[in-house]
Amino acid sequence: MLRKVLIAVAALVVLLFIVILTRPSSYTVTRSTTIAAPAAVVYAQVADFHHWDAWSPWAKLDPAMKATFSGPTSGLGAAYAWTGNDKVGEGKMLITGAKPNQQIDIKLDLIRPFEATSPTSFAFEPAGGGTKVTWTMSGENGFMAKAISLFHNFTADIGTDFDKGLLAMKTVSEAEAKRQAEEAAKKAAADAAAAQAAADAAAAQAAAAAAAAKPHPKGHK
Repeated sequence: MLRKVLIAVAALVVLLFIVILTRPSSYTVTRSTTIAAPAAVVYAQVADFHHWDAWSPWAKLDPAMKATFSGPTSGLGAAYAWTGNDKVGEGKMLITGAKPNQQIDIKLDLIRPFEATSPTSFAFEPAGGGTKVTWTMSGENGFMAKAISLFHNFTADIGTDFDKGLLAMKTVSEAEAKRQAEEAAKKAAADAAAAQAAADAAAAQAAAAAAAAKPHPKGHK
């Protein structure tokens, strides 16, 4: 009887092992949204890691998280590393490709709670007077990841986080676009006022010069 039980358990273990091996060996998560802001404004939110705290879905999970920035302030070569609690873990990001207002490629290396490298990209394209942003992450599923996927859909969790992040990015970018538009309008008004003042001053000088050049009536002293 015991022998039959052991054989049954062994068969189940082998079956489970086979099922795990048949799980997908890679994954890709993609989410998009359209933002009512110029591509330059949206691109800047991603190209500079200093801006990520304003929209990243993971930024507020650990207020005590330690962040380190290195390389250029933004664009190609900019790097960001973090370490925090179990919710955010530890990892680093490096911008490996940057086409201004079009594409950003990032190498994402997770260190804790597990090690993984996930190529990530942001694509920006014109859409309805605004900008469509597409956030994509891909990676390989090792044996443990395949086993976990039997009981938990972690790619769905990533997709949910992407949706939250893009929504926050939309809010931040549209507010920044509005601020820039207001600043541009103020500058244009100030420039127009300065130009008008200069024109008025020039007209006054011309009138004064014309009056000075006008001949005086005879007998006038």
